[in-house]
This record gives sequence, C-alpha cells and structure tokens, in this order.
Amino acid sequence: MYRRIKDLREDRDWTQQKVADMLHICRSTYSAYENGANAFPIEILISLSKIYKTSIDYLLDQTDNPVPYERKH
Repeated sequence: MYRRIKDLREDRDWTQQKVADMLHICRSTYSAYENGANAFPIEILISLSKIYKTSIDYLLDQTDNPVPYERKH
C-alpha cells in the first residue's frame, strides 16, 4: 500500500512537503504515513484519493484499476 502512494507522488514529481501541505499536515507526519511507520487515517486516505483522482481501494492495493468509482446519489 505505502509503495503505491509513494509512486503516485513521485510520478507527479511532488515532494512529501507538497503533499503534506495539500493535506494540511506536517511533512514529518506525512513521511511517517508514507513510510509505514504510522497507519493512514481514513480522512487522509479520502483526501489522497481526491488528490490523485483514484479510489481508496487502489491506494490500499485492493485493485489494480486506478479509475475511481462512480458516485451514487
């Protein structure tokens, strides 16, 4: 899981600081999430799925399809 999230960031040439700023958290906190030292809170996973325009399942390595699900109203 952590590798996929890191790869998404690196594919965009973003620093950990840039993503941390988008999430309104400290870089060291984001680094601990990305490196697996701390588990990602669901709120952060939701935000990352929006930032990367993908599903949480993709972030969690539960699917190889990066396309987000359609929202049901």
